[in-house]
Amino acid sequence: MTREITLSKAVNEGIAEEMRRDPAVFLMGEDVAEAGTPFKVLSGLVEEFGTERVIDTPISEPGFVGMAVGAAMTGSRPIVDLMFGDFIFLVMDQLCNQAAKTHYMSGGKLTVPMVLRTNLGATRRSAAQHSQSLHALVAHIPGLKVALPSSAYEAKGLLKTAIRDDNPVVIFEDKLMYQDKAQVPEEEYLIPFGEANVVRPGRDITLVATSSMVQVCTKAADALAKEGIEAEVIDPRTIVPLDEATILDSVRKTSRVIVVDEGHQSFGVTAEIAARIAEKAFYYLDAPVARMGAMDVPVPFSPALEDLTVPTPEGVAARARQLCRGEVADAA
Repeated sequence: MTREITLSKAVNEGIAEEMRRDPAVFLMGEDVAEAGTPFKVLSGLVEEFGTERVIDTPISEPGFVGMAVGAAMTGSRPIVDLMFGDFIFLVMDQLCNQAAKTHYMSGGKLTVPMVLRTNLGATRRSAAQHSQSLHALVAHIPGLKVALPSSAYEAKGLLKTAIRDDNPVVIFEDKLMYQDKAQVPEEEYLIPFGEANVVRPGRDITLVATSSMVQVCTKAADALAKEGIEAEVIDPRTIVPLDEATILDSVRKTSRVIVVDEGHQSFGVTAEIAARIAEKAFYYLDAPVARMGAMDVPVPFSPALEDLTVPTPEGVAARARQLCRGEVADAA
């Protein structure tokens, strides 16, 4: 049985189920208890689990992420709520030097089963320090797994998998999607890491999309279908580990591909996936691998300017038409 619930509700359910299942799981972060975070994602959890397992922390991201690393090393399974993904710069030592490396530096004797939940995404009118999509930064660090749910269904299934993983996992949820609804099973389910989802089958061009860009590319595919162009939409779900096989199989079938991600385009997720396609499916391509990311500028506060900085369905559809017609990309 399934029912339609919001992404916010799906995350809340996933955490509650895992906290009931395993007493070692606890939640910590700024305003996670009575406030339920600024997005109200965690509302109600403190009433069920109490303040010993749903812990409001001081405003010290390095401090409470460091505490979580220590707790994970000594038998707990902490879920850390980082209020905005932009704050990840404050915890890079704890996350990338400690959590990511402890298993390796201990010769496999120690694990850090910790989940860092945070968010990404522009067009929320939150300006340059609360609108970034920084998942490529942590994907660059060996020892960390990185998940990017694109709907309520993915959000719950990936989160439950992350909580049970013995490795540190960073999950980025798009803050604009918390009220988006999707069909979610009532019974328990997990989504394995490293298994992409073919959201929409197609034969003419592949659109590889992460997080909310899955919705952007699905809308673009709907528009293209009316013109006789069938786009296949692939959601990797996790970028570490990355399901190369599903992506490459699609590209070998369609011979054209656009990689779409909301992170800044330079040196980011689009570049990595495009490089792997170029290396491993080059002779199947009828056009250069295209990629679309956020403009390489700080996210503007002005709504009119902010909306121009990230990929749109119209922009993706226009680029797809160019590739299918064999046209050279517009100059940057």
